[in-house]
Amino acid sequence: MRLDAQPPLIRLADYRPPAFLLDRVELTFVLSPGATRVRARLHARPNPERTEGDAPDLRLDGRRLKLVSAAIDGAEVPANALVIDDEGLTVDAAHVPDGPFLWEAETEIAPDANTALEGLYMSNGMYCTQCEAQGFRKITFYPDRPDVMARFKVRIEGEAPVLLSNGNLVASGKGWAEWEDPFPKPSYLFALVAGDLRAVEDHFRTRSGRDVLLQIWVRPGDEDRCGYAMDALKRSMTWDEEEYGREYDLDRFMIVAVDDFNMGAMENKGLNIFNSRYVLASPETATDADYKSIETIIAHEYFHNWTGNRITCRDWFQLCLKEGLTVFRDQQFSADQRSAAVKRIEDVIRLRGAQFREDGGPLAHPVRPEEYVEINNFYTATVYEKGAEVIGMLRRLVGPETYRAALDLYFERHDGEACTIEDWLKVFEDASGRDLSQFKLWYSQAGTPRVVAEEAWNDGHYTLSLSQHVPPTPGQPVKKPMVIPVAYGLLAADGTEVDTGLIELSEEGRALSWDLPERPTASLLREFSAPVILERSLKAEDRAFLLAHDEDTFNKWEAGRGAALEAMTALAGDASAATDPGYVAALVTVADDTDLDPAFKALLLGLPSEEEVISHVAAQGGVPDPTRIHAAREALTVRIAEALGDRAEQLYRANAVEGPYAPDAAMAGRRALRARALAFLTARDPEAGAARAQFDSADNMTERMSALTLLVAHGAGDAALERFFADWRHDRLVIDKWFAVQAASTPPETAAETVARLTEHPDFEWRNPNRFRSVVGTFAMANPAGFHRADGAGYALFIDWMIRLDPFNPQTTARLTASLGNWRLFDERRQILLRGELERLAALEGLSRDTGEIVSRLLRTDAS
Repeated sequence: MRLDAQPPLIRLADYRPPAFLLDRVELTFVLSPGATRVRARLHARPNPERTEGDAPDLRLDGRRLKLVSAAIDGAEVPANALVIDDEGLTVDAAHVPDGPFLWEAETEIAPDANTALEGLYMSNGMYCTQCEAQGFRKITFYPDRPDVMARFKVRIEGEAPVLLSNGNLVASGKGWAEWEDPFPKPSYLFALVAGDLRAVEDHFRTRSGRDVLLQIWVRPGDEDRCGYAMDALKRSMTWDEEEYGREYDLDRFMIVAVDDFNMGAMENKGLNIFNSRYVLASPETATDADYKSIETIIAHEYFHNWTGNRITCRDWFQLCLKEGLTVFRDQQFSADQRSAAVKRIEDVIRLRGAQFREDGGPLAHPVRPEEYVEINNFYTATVYEKGAEVIGMLRRLVGPETYRAALDLYFERHDGEACTIEDWLKVFEDASGRDLSQFKLWYSQAGTPRVVAEEAWNDGHYTLSLSQHVPPTPGQPVKKPMVIPVAYGLLAADGTEVDTGLIELSEEGRALSWDLPERPTASLLREFSAPVILERSLKAEDRAFLLAHDEDTFNKWEAGRGAALEAMTALAGDASAATDPGYVAALVTVADDTDLDPAFKALLLGLPSEEEVISHVAAQGGVPDPTRIHAAREALTVRIAEALGDRAEQLYRANAVEGPYAPDAAMAGRRALRARALAFLTARDPEAGAARAQFDSADNMTERMSALTLLVAHGAGDAALERFFADWRHDRLVIDKWFAVQAASTPPETAAETVARLTEHPDFEWRNPNRFRSVVGTFAMANPAGFHRADGAGYALFIDWMIRLDPFNPQTTARLTASLGNWRLFDERRQILLRGELERLAALEGLSRDTGEIVSRLLRTDAS
């Protein structure tokens, strides 16, 4: 698809209720890799709320389907009454009954030819579905929209020993199984899996006393790596009952691990389908980060049972209704399971790294978009992460008790419905008595608000002035003031708090005053109370003070981060620039503080990523040079290591974990701090002896990977890489790590050549999304100095692969192409090279509309 021939925009303003509703759906699958037959019986009726004057033609969505037969109430639909196009079929109104009717159709599809991994496809001999957002239309003709909800009964016939679908198993025999879901659902939540699988089973007793069978289905040989996923599932079920009053509602809950999957996981009712990397784990094969991701994603998809399944979204513009809320819930869960302070910092790092960058470039869009070409392109950090931040602000504004009352009302009022943001906010207005019309701007205005803080001190009178503005974004040049909750604390010279509170900044500017015996140091935006950029003139000594004394853990970390950003920015401009001695001294104090949680200490001693420095330099009006920023980060690491001296060795040894590996928060925190200390030790040792010794002796993947990463980054990893591959070449998920560490950590001067060599490796299975992302995606997103090398070799390599992948897997291509959203931040030469590569991709004959939409937005002239 050339960019001058894009399909029309779908607009929120054009929403119309469905012309027909479905009460029941009966599906029969006769499975065959090249010719699966799907028989569908749809019990339909006219929608009494459809827009007056809408044509009563029967319109069903469908893509790449072979129609074998079609009938209404048992009578074959005449050929002259049925029109099939690229997007579905239409039956003339004259042949559609005025009342309830039965639509019957048989279609044929080829799962083994479905490389897009959307609809029904094959993964290493296993049948699997992925129907969100619009994959069901690749299975049968259907009103494939979330506001059409029906009860499904499914019969599966095939040779596979295991045949799974949504709901409860009602009957089975050799070569067949029947499943029935008693709850109405939209088609995007349909799931089917068939293959040679093994179940790891457990049980959960709900608070009302019901026994629920829990099953995790995996390939033979993977059964011993499901223990942590099962434990996380049971903890999620307990937490949802205790914190939200939500009890599971079916007889069984199933998870299936799939190797070929475009997403992380999918919340299909009763049958969650997971990317295998977010299910399978053992100390030998998974890192602490893997365990943490498994815990989070298991919880996220389980929580969707109520916030997404029982209550779904009316249309895809309301995607944040289910995703933002469920991300917020999984963040709460993880904070309760681990360290709330560490979790909050990690969430903000993720938000700033992905969503702030999205907000600041040509791909900026509101939390609730107003238009799209391809809905798959709006599974973004803005919808998920910023959507969660909006929920968090709402909870902060109304308070935890009112928040819980509003959620109870939401579940009571809308169970079984497809809802909108307006429905969501109305329950909060009813529960709290607040007018949320201005707060609703968080859903409709794109961009990251800037809050400017100015302070004045005059003879015992302290004044804090706050003002806000939201920069222009594509299609939204002028913005209105937002409701921004700014949590604050005022600290005396000894670090004690003289006042704390919450400021609701809803005007363009506001000033507050205090009469105090001494000038305070203000701690602003505590716990990152709003997803904004705080612009504030903060002296180096004030940052050091906050780092040493602030009781708000987020702002304690933020003070150090701000000092590190300033130091790295200075070094990127002048390699001989001095580093603030107060900042370095504060880090030494942190290293000596034995009362700090090791995980939190590891964050305090860490440095901002190179991507974060790129964004910071650009925000200051500069032109970031990724090569110089990479060198600056290395130089600052060395300076800190020198200041720490023997403390790095002491931290490293003191945080060695004895005994069997455990993935719990306490042990993971110690390993994180030990890894930070190892990085400082390696920075001062050109031979990387400590890293090499740890790689040789490590008995778990966390410590082996942290050592390997450092060896590769220091150009000393060849022998370790060879040994690692020999040890783990039989394990597909571990070999993904082997590819990724090279793509991310190889020094920038040789990174493009290394990645090119990796793509020629016999184990580079480029049609597998995990493997492709581990190489090409990791290079583009985790090695900025290598990817943005001045000669453009990284850009050309990346676009070569986007051109090759797009015809096979448009979703993965589009999402990776979106990683170029900050291309206008760089110098003119890099911009010229990047534009040329984007235009080469745009000119591809047959470019998918997924990728076409992203490229057109990247190249448009009104980009911010």
